[in-house]
Amino acid sequence: MKIGIIGSGGIGQAFARQVVKAGYEVIMSNSRGADSLKEIVKQLGSKARAGTVEDAVGAEVIFLAVQWIHLPAVAKQISNWAGKIVIDPINPVVPPDYKMAELAGRASSEVIQEMLAGAKLVKAFNTFTPPLLQSSPEEMGGKRVVFYCGDDEAAKTIVKSIIDAIGFAGIDLGTLKAGAYLQQYPSGPLPGLNLIKL
Repeated sequence: MKIGIIGSGGIGQAFARQVVKAGYEVIMSNSRGADSLKEIVKQLGSKARAGTVEDAVGAEVIFLAVQWIHLPAVAKQISNWAGKIVIDPINPVVPPDYKMAELAGRASSEVIQEMLAGAKLVKAFNTFTPPLLQSSPEEMGGKRVVFYCGDDEAAKTIVKSIIDAIGFAGIDLGTLKAGAYLQQYPSGPLPGLNLIKL
């Protein structure tokens, strides 16, 4: 399975390291172009390559690791999101003070789902800092917990298989509306927790 990663910041790189280690092929992309990713891809090894955002969206699973303020531009860059499995690790915060974006009472993932019309969105990997995400998933005799949620059961099954392959313990929080409220930073209770499943 190929995983396309859009965004080469801390979360994108941390996730890339974990999935490459688990044996997945990775296409890294960002707004600055493939040339800016040469060193990152070299560090990731032979299972990773740099590409365009369009290349990344051609993969079986897409990891959309961009800042909230850049999301509309990325969403519009791709003409058709229908049927694409998209992992959403985005927290709805806005620089420079990183306060929560205005969501009109909705969960951030509901807003993202609307932007990516037809995508099969799964919220996951947003509750960790990059150093925690790229560290060993095993701790104190157990596995670190990754929460996920979504409205498409088949997409959630695929994302759960990635979580399992990396070595984390996946916990399904249900639908986007229910689960994303719990997961999203800064309003939810789950971000920042380092829970271990024994």
